[in-house]
Amino acid sequence: MMKTVPIVFAFDNNLILPACVCISSLLMNAKEETFYDIFILHSSKVDLHKEQLDELPKYFNRCRIQYRVVDNTFDQAFEIRGITTPTYYRLLIPELVPEYDNIIYSDVDVIFRFDLSDIYFHTDLNDSYVAGVNALVPFIPDMKKYYLKLGNVNIDSIIYAGNIILNSKKIREDNLVERFKELAKNKFHFQDLDVLNIACKGKITYLKPVFCLTTYFSELALRHRNLLRDFWSDKDIDEALTEGIVHYNGQKPWKGICVNSDIWWEYYRKSPFFDEKFYFEFFYTRLNELDQLSLWKRIKILIRYFVYGKREI
Repeated sequence: MMKTVPIVFAFDNNLILPACVCISSLLMNAKEETFYDIFILHSSKVDLHKEQLDELPKYFNRCRIQYRVVDNTFDQAFEIRGITTPTYYRLLIPELVPEYDNIIYSDVDVIFRFDLSDIYFHTDLNDSYVAGVNALVPFIPDMKKYYLKLGNVNIDSIIYAGNIILNSKKIREDNLVERFKELAKNKFHFQDLDVLNIACKGKITYLKPVFCLTTYFSELALRHRNLLRDFWSDKDIDEALTEGIVHYNGQKPWKGICVNSDIWWEYYRKSPFFDEKFYFEFFYTRLNELDQLSLWKRIKILIRYFVYGKREI
């Protein structure tokens, strides 16, 4: 029996390639019985370049791609850290995609490494508005200082906004989208993340880190694993490192060498969008940077290339 998993992405033309690689990784790891109903949100003012995106169902037949146009609601919303207004679009999902009561949202600076049907169907949101992974704010000095000053949230309870499951039905019932819109008028440093955590405070379901393996989590697991044990078991930590959805919430792997960048390039090479020239130029122009990596990190890149990175499509 086919299981339909709805998932939403939001981006502009600057992120077409990462989006294609991200969605390819999602579909590469789909189980035989999983069908992904994919929704892409974009501004009414952007002529989204859909050519490559529309190629995806030709390579992966258990999916459908639909586009939903966003109006000017967030055109004047606060932008910071180079993050533009499409980051706010996730706040409108319950209205823009009314077909589903629960729905997954993901950023596109992400690589999926497992099928999402289990976590989608087995996450009981109950009375929660949203499910996500703890952002570990107490261990990040600048974020901790910011949130202590901001108030409105408990620093131990903040979740990342890049990989979430929304209880759209309850959000619609409680008219929470209007609350999102009002909060988005503020100049929050972390934009939609702040809006979600303030509006959903006390009604959040916490997921294991396998659902959002961030750069910072990976670094902490390597150097200060004992801190992570305050939140999760060693089993949960190891599962995230070996199988987790990789979220590049710092440096982007298609722009520079970073934590877990070898995983992104593995999936890029296996995707329908692999371009040898782009691949060669990226690494050739960074030989000095690669030389400065530790021996183990260089070995990891080679393993990804010769063992895991073989194209299967």
